[in-house]
Amino acid sequence: MPVVFDEANRVFKLDTPNTTYAMQVIRQGCLAHLYYGASVEDTDLGYLICHRNVSFAANPQEEFPDRTFSFETVPLEYPCFGISDYKSACLCVQMPDGTTATDVRYQGHRIYAGKPKLQGLPATYAGEEEADTLEIDLKDSVSGAVVTLIYTAFRFHDAIARSCRVQNTSQDSLYLRRVLSACVDFDHHRYDMVNLYGKWARERQVERRRLAHGKQSIESLRGASSHQHNPFVAIAGPNTDEMNGEAYGFSLVYSGNFLAEVEVGQLDTARLVMGINPTDFTWKLGPGEAFTAPEVVMVYSQEGLGGMSRTFHRLYRNNLCRGPWKHKRRPILVNNWEATYFSFNEEKLLAIAQQAAQLGVEMFVMDDGWFGKRDSDKSGLGDWFVNEQKLRGGLKSLVDKVNALGMKFGIWFEPEMISEDSDLYRAHPDWCLHIPGRGRSLSRNQMVLDMSRQDVLDYLFQSMSAILSSANIEYVKWDMNRNLTEVSSRLLPADRQQETWHRYILGVYQLMERLLEAFPNLLLEGCAGGGGRFDPGLLYYAPQYWTSDDTDALERVKIQYGTSYVYPVSSMGAHVSVCPNEQTKRSVELQTRGYVAMAGTFGYELDLTKITQEEKEMMRRQIQQFKELHGVITYGDQYRLVDPFQDADMAAWMFVSEDKTEALVQVVQMRTDPNPPLRRIRLQGLDPSKRYREQDSGRILSGQAWMNAGINIPEMYGDGAACIFHLLALEL
Repeated sequence: MPVVFDEANRVFKLDTPNTTYAMQVIRQGCLAHLYYGASVEDTDLGYLICHRNVSFAANPQEEFPDRTFSFETVPLEYPCFGISDYKSACLCVQMPDGTTATDVRYQGHRIYAGKPKLQGLPATYAGEEEADTLEIDLKDSVSGAVVTLIYTAFRFHDAIARSCRVQNTSQDSLYLRRVLSACVDFDHHRYDMVNLYGKWARERQVERRRLAHGKQSIESLRGASSHQHNPFVAIAGPNTDEMNGEAYGFSLVYSGNFLAEVEVGQLDTARLVMGINPTDFTWKLGPGEAFTAPEVVMVYSQEGLGGMSRTFHRLYRNNLCRGPWKHKRRPILVNNWEATYFSFNEEKLLAIAQQAAQLGVEMFVMDDGWFGKRDSDKSGLGDWFVNEQKLRGGLKSLVDKVNALGMKFGIWFEPEMISEDSDLYRAHPDWCLHIPGRGRSLSRNQMVLDMSRQDVLDYLFQSMSAILSSANIEYVKWDMNRNLTEVSSRLLPADRQQETWHRYILGVYQLMERLLEAFPNLLLEGCAGGGGRFDPGLLYYAPQYWTSDDTDALERVKIQYGTSYVYPVSSMGAHVSVCPNEQTKRSVELQTRGYVAMAGTFGYELDLTKITQEEKEMMRRQIQQFKELHGVITYGDQYRLVDPFQDADMAAWMFVSEDKTEALVQVVQMRTDPNPPLRRIRLQGLDPSKRYREQDSGRILSGQAWMNAGINIPEMYGDGAACIFHLLALEL
C-alpha cells in the first residue's frame, strides 16, 4: 500500500516506486516531518527527531519545563507563524482581535485510492489504480482554523503531490496572511539550490548555488509566474550531476505570484517552503468558508538531475496535460507573425498558406492584427470582432480557403488585455485593473482586464466563442504581453483587495476551462510574451506553450535545455524562423534551426513566399523527418548529455523510446574552434544488452559500447553547426 499509518508509532508513510516520505504525530498532536528520500521499509522512524536543549529556544507551554522539546529542533510538517518556530512559516492566520499567532494540532486523517480535484485550480490527476491519497486534519483551537494537508503518492512515478485547504470553523471572519502549499525540512544544509532564471527572450537559464545561512529565494510579484523566475526549485547534493546523486525537485502548479524559499538556520538545517507569494496577499475567510492552496509536485531522484527531470516529464505528460491532444502528434504549423507582423490581408496570408501546403505543413496560424482596428500595438485589444478591412471576405472565407488547401486553421487571442483605444475601453473603462486616483500604467500600450470579475469573464467567453463558432478554428494561441500593475478590483470591498492577485489567476483558469468545455477538440497553446507564464498550471489547460519569443536557434538551445529540467519536449512550442534572426540578427544554417525546433512541437515562423527552392526542399525533408522521429522525441525519455551552460562549445541531448528500441541524439556546436579537438559523447538510457545500428554510418554496437565508450562527433565548422544520430535496436 503506497500510503500507510502505523497506529502504534503514529507514523504516516507514503511510498512511490523508489521513494519514501514519512511524518509522525508526536507530543500534544504536533505533526513532525521525519524523512524524505530513497525507499525505507520501516515505519518506526520516530528516532529521527532529535530532542535537546537549545539556548534561548522557546518551549511549548504544555511541555514546560522540558527544555529538550522545542520547535528549534522538531521539524514541523506544516509550520505556523507566531509560535516558537522562528523559521519560515507556511501559515499565518489573523484573528478578529488582530493577533496572528497560529498553532495547528492533529485531529484526524483519511486514506483512500485515487486523487481529488482542487476546487478552481489546475492539478495533476490520477485514478484509483494510479495513486493513493492521505488527508490529515490539523486545527488551531483558538482561531478555529482547520488545515487539511493533502498528499498523493503516485504508484508509477517517483512523485508526491501535496496541497492544503484551510477552513474557518469559527463564528467570526479570519484573514489568511500566509498560506503556502508545502514545507520540507532537511537535516543538513550541504546542498546546492538549482533554479531557472531569465528575462524576456532568454527564459529558464540554469543557475546553481550553494545553500548559505539565511534565506535564499526566488519569487514573482508580476501577476504571472514570469520570465524572470520559474516556479521550480531543485535541492541537489554538491556532487550531484545529470546521472548520479540525490536531487529533490519542487514544482508549483500555479501561474501567479509565487515564492520558493530555502532557509538555512542556526543549527545548520535547511527548510524549503513553496506556494502563493504572501506579499500583498490576504484572504478573508468567512465562517464556514474554505481556501484551497495550489499544488506542489515533489520528486526525489537518486539518478541525478536527469532522473528528476524524466520523472517530471512522464508525470506532466500523462497526469497533468489533458484532452484529445494529450498523446497526439501536434500539427506542424506555420505562424505568420514574423512574416507579416500587423501588415497583412487575406491575399498575403493565403500566399503563405499555399506555400506551406506544398511543403507539407499541416496548420496555418493567423497571429495578432486580425481584429478590431488593429494595425499596431496601440489599439484594438478587447474588440474581438473581425477587421474586415484586412479580411474582406470575413474570417470564414479565409478559414475555408485554408482548409481547402488541406490545412487546419488557428488564431491568436490576447484575452486578458485591453487597449485604451478600443471600443471595449470606451464602454467599460472600469474593467481594467486600476486604483482610483492613481495613473494607469501602460506596457506595450495596453492595460490588463480585471479577470477577477465575472462580467469580464462572461464578455470574453461570449466574444471568443462567437469567433470560434464562426469558422472551423482548431487551435488558439493565448497570449499575455504585459505584467500586472495597480492591482485592484472595483467590485471587491477594502478588506478583500489583496485577494485580487489570486482571484485574477482563478479567473484565467475559469475562462480556459469554459472554452475547453465548449470546444473540447480545441488545441490551446499558451504564450506570455513568449515564455513568461510557462508553468504547470497552464499546461493543465494548454498542452503546449510558446517557449520563448527568441527563435534564434543557439539561444533556443539554452532556453529549451533549461526548460527540460521540468517540462517535457511535447510542451515546448518551437519554430524555425528566418535568418538573420529577428531577435539577435544572427544567422544559423537551416538544418540546425530544424534540429533545434524538432526538440519541441515543431513548426515555422517566417515568410514562406520569400524562401529559395533549396530551402523549400530542405523544409520538406525536415517535415518528413520530424513525422518519422516524433514518436521517440515526444514520448521518449530525454537525457541531457552536454550542458551548454557549462560547455561553451557544444550542447547535446538524446531521446530514448520507452521500450529502448530507438534513440535519437542531437548535437549542436555552439562555438567553432579553429583547431577542434576530438569530441566523443557517452550516450545514456540504452539497453546495454541490445545491439543498435546507427542509421547513417551503419555501425552496429551494443548499448553498452555506445554508453561506455561513446560516439564520435564528426568535425563541424561554423557556429551553430549540428548533427544527429538515429539508433535502432536490431531484432534478436
